[in-house]
Amino acid sequence: MKVPEQDHRYNFQDLLEWEGRWELINGVPFSMPPAPSTTHQRILRSMFLELHTFLQGSSCEVFIAPFDVRLSETEEYDNPDTVCQPDLSVICNPTQIDDKGGKGAPKLIVEILSPSTAIKDRNQKFKTYEKFGVLEYWIVDPAHQTVEVYGLEQGLFQKRDVFGKEDKLRSFAFSACVVNLGCIFQ
Repeated sequence: MKVPEQDHRYNFQDLLEWEGRWELINGVPFSMPPAPSTTHQRILRSMFLELHTFLQGSSCEVFIAPFDVRLSETEEYDNPDTVCQPDLSVICNPTQIDDKGGKGAPKLIVEILSPSTAIKDRNQKFKTYEKFGVLEYWIVDPAHQTVEVYGLEQGLFQKRDVFGKEDKLRSFAFSACVVNLGCIFQ
């Protein structure tokens, strides 16, 4: 197994040969940090259960990391240069799912900030999800117990709202989806 060089561009097939977990954004490798904190895991579990329960009976599925989301401008999903592992991905088109993960932009992505990933989640991943057409992006901040909700409008993310621990988050992509954040940030 090899480890990537930082000054070289890579693709999905390269990533499969490396040790550990990696993401690629425009061919640039990013190593995934060690296991997240217990708080991160609890929030992730709660968010997953809320979304999973809401989506039951629909064509949408929620996937929990590690789950490769392969993104490509040319729809070449066998070997793209952008592969992310969002904390949660909601995919509503069954043709976007295969044994390797997701192909193309999920309808909703949730990232839970960690000290080691916050800058990447707010910058590189934000721009990547926007570029590839993710309809809604939630950034969960455990330290401040907030969720920022961004929606795609005319190809750009617009901040729709910021919800706190006392609030009920309302999704814009799924108008009937309401998440009680008091239950998420216990």
